Amino acid sequence: MSLLLKGSGALRTSQMRFDIITIFPEMFRGIFEFGIIRRAVEAGLVEIGISDLRDYAEGRHRQVDDRPFGGGAGMVMKPEPLFRAAEALAAEDVARSIVLLSPQGRLFDQSAARDYASRAHVILICGRYEGVDERVVEGLATDEVSIGDYVLSGGEIPAMVFVDAVTRLLPGALGCDQSAAEESFSDGLLDFPQYTRPPEFRGMRVPDVLIGGNHAEIGRWRKRKAIEKTLKRRPDLIRPDLIDAVSGFEREQGEIELPADEREYED
Repeated sequence: MSLLLKGSGALRTSQMRFDIITIFPEMFRGIFEFGIIRRAVEAGLVEIGISDLRDYAEGRHRQVDDRPFGGGAGMVMKPEPLFRAAEALAAEDVARSIVLLSPQGRLFDQSAARDYASRAHVILICGRYEGVDERVVEGLATDEVSIGDYVLSGGEIPAMVFVDAVTRLLPGALGCDQSAAEESFSDGLLDFPQYTRPPEFRGMRVPDVLIGGNHAEIGRWRKRKAIEKTLKRRPDLIRPDLIDAVSGFEREQGEIELPADEREYED
């Protein structure tokens, strides 16, 4: 199933296009048919495409998820369908942004919304289950975005938030551009990288430690990667009472270094 919302008129060209990749396209029926977004679509300011990820999956069951390498609860979204879907939607559009919606991304705030409002084509990937294979993060997504430090059942609601926040910033969407100009504006480590089958995809391999079966080594690797990811992407989550635990693990592993602006908590 796919759905495209666009203004009428053969000569109409939108300022911006959103493409949303999801396993639940039905969730978007009706949500964009009201208020500011409906008017923006009708005015030709924005087009919104909604694509069913299962249309890009192979096999009789059109499987889009699999068990995680290294063990653990839940399922992980496979890389192949997500790559196929995003690449088909991007086509030759080199200016497109591919945004993975996940709790581990950079915070989506008003400044980020203004940034995306200046782009012509944004593809939104709605994560589900325990997350997506890390190779989607490394080799496909141009951005990873979170709408807040909490966990939802999937990326569909964040996609709705994203489209709404960005659309209202497009010139002409609110009727009075001054309205947009005057509008105002849990803690701990991020998750470690997740991988599932296949063990190698487009030259990107699952780390050997996750395939080896040594659960003690897997646990240490996951802890180290969680610390690295948090320090790299969300150092603001490292509270003063947490920094000692992080620093102790770093000294034990001898492989992680705190950024300079975080070392002040060690004094």
